[in-house]
Amino acid sequence: MREIPQRELRNNVSQVLRDVAAGESLLVTVRGRPVAELTPVREDPGPQRFVAREDVLRAFRAIALDDRARQDYAGDIARAIDDEAQDPWP
Repeated sequence: MREIPQRELRNNVSQVLRDVAAGESLLVTVRGRPVAELTPVREDPGPQRFVAREDVLRAFRAIALDDRARQDYAGDIARAIDDEAQDPWP
């Protein structure tokens, strides 16, 4: 990671931003002390379509339910989540 002083950032902001947009990460310093990192923005991968079985089970277990509701949902969860679950959206 290339270091640049705050003065270079101030005086050459357009070039610095072009460098970052091209994929370079920069460490900005003030009097030689690191104060900020400039990194390119990663493209948003979009919504996650597949959620791991363990994550789903953890989320369901975290829900505060009374005993009756827990019994009702236990069957639904068992039917909906199995080891063969696959992402239905390619």
